[in-house]
Amino acid sequence: MKPKEIDREQLKAIIDRHRGKTWALIPLLQEIQETIGYIPPESIETVAEALNLFPSQVQGVITFYAGFSLEPKGKYVVRVCRGTACHVKGGRSILRLMRKELGLDEGETDPEYRFTLETVACLGACFLAPTMMVNRNYYGKLNPNKVTSVLAQYRKKKGES
Repeated sequence: MKPKEIDREQLKAIIDRHRGKTWALIPLLQEIQETIGYIPPESIETVAEALNLFPSQVQGVITFYAGFSLEPKGKYVVRVCRGTACHVKGGRSILRLMRKELGLDEGETDPEYRFTLETVACLGACFLAPTMMVNRNYYGKLNPNKVTSVLAQYRKKKGES
């Protein structure tokens, strides 16, 4: 898989907007993650310097929160719930179907950086079990047809950035 290209000017602009605001570390990291798709490891020192922190402090926050990633992810991060309610309602078969549909195992990203497949301990939407998320959108009461339909929606969005 070829490395994902980083828009360095865009990254610099994000960091500059938060410069000098130590309290803004998490919002800054969130903005980088949302804009670039991950937090480039080479940006840690620049972020630390801009916020008057040690690089180890920035690294510690990034590695503590599961929502942050130091590796490129797909445009669409698909998270399949493995919680008890989802498991009981067929979550394992949903995950199997997702693996087949996307051609990915857990933690993998396709070569075009379109999809990343992840599993999580719980999405907190047990009443919708079995459940998955695509980026910030929840999809519940899943069955094979619904999974195929949801993925088809995201496959159609080729022109979006």
